[in-house]
Amino acid sequence: MDQSPYTIPDQTRIGHVHLKVADLDRSLAFYRDLLGFTLITMYGKEAAFISAGGYHHHIGLNTWYSKDAPPAPVRNAGLFHTAILYPTRRDLAVALQRLIDAKYPITGASDHGVSEAIYLNDPDRNGVELYWDRPREQWPQKTDGSIEMYTHPLDLEGLLEEIK
Repeated sequence: MDQSPYTIPDQTRIGHVHLKVADLDRSLAFYRDLLGFTLITMYGKEAAFISAGGYHHHIGLNTWYSKDAPPAPVRNAGLFHTAILYPTRRDLAVALQRLIDAKYPITGASDHGVSEAIYLNDPDRNGVELYWDRPREQWPQKTDGSIEMYTHPLDLEGLLEEIK
């Protein structure tokens, strides 16, 4: 019998996140209208399933237990943020410009070495990270060969140069 520790398969991915929201229309205005996700289907008047590229859903939004509820306290256990991975740096720049044009508040922007990220909160104060990964061969490494991740300020003007 194999006694080695189990390792999840390399092809495993996080399929979707399902968020409790207080107001479905308000959440759709954020995720669909501002961020650009496509509405795939409604589940009655209490849930919506949205995606990029026609997948059955990347994000589920529901009011089953949370209609008109206040946001979860920040200093409690729970979801820190949902990370949305953009395919290119230019795509991230377009998303940033849309946020700027909408005057939507950004809570942070970081260069992590392996990625560049913009942070914000959705209308229910769920954290959202918009990011793109640098090509793997550009990821910084420590002397032992492991990945060197860090948090440096992101050059937003440099990012926006991608679309100028």
